[in-house]
Amino acid sequence: MHKPEGVIEIFLQPGDLYFGDRHTRIRTLLGSCVSLVLWHPHERLGGMCHYILPSRNRQGEQLDGRYADEALHLLLKEVNASGTHIEDYRISLFGGGNMFGALTPRNIGETNVSAGLELLAAHGLRCHARHAGGRGYRNLIFDIWSGHVALRCPSQQQIATRRYEAQPS
Repeated sequence: MHKPEGVIEIFLQPGDLYFGDRHTRIRTLLGSCVSLVLWHPHERLGGMCHYILPSRNRQGEQLDGRYADEALHLLLKEVNASGTHIEDYRISLFGGGNMFGALTPRNIGETNVSAGLELLAAHGLRCHARHAGGRGYRNLIFDIWSGHVALRCPSQQQIATRRYEAQPS
C-alpha cells in the first residue's frame, strides 16, 4: 500500500512492542512467535507486539514483551495512556508457525497461538482476524493510518491481506 509522506517505519524484533498513531507503519518477521495487532479505526491508533513464549514463572520483575501475558499487559497500558478503550480496537493475531517440524515434540508456535487467544478471551476481547499455525515464517506489515495488514507467507506460497475500514461516527 502507498505510504503517506512523513510516516515512520518501526521494525519489531522478538520481544518488542510498539504503539503509535496514523503516522506509523510497523513491520516484523514471525516464525513460531506471535504478534497481536490492535487498531482503533476512528482514532487511527494502533500497536503490535512480537512475543516469543506464553509466560514465565518468575514474578516481581519488570514487564517483558517476550512473554504473551506481559506483552498484552504492556499494550493495554499504552491503550489506557492514549485515553481510548480497548473494546473499541480491532484485534488480530498472526504467527505461530511450526519452525522445527518433527524435530521437537512440542510445537511452540501452536502453544503461542493458544496462549494469545486465551489471553484475549480472559480479557473479554474478540479476535477479529487471525492467520496462525502452519509451517514456516511470515512477514507482517501493519499500516496504522489505514488499518491495512499485509502478510506474506513464502513457505505457504500465499499472500494474505486484511483491511479494516473505519466505521462512520
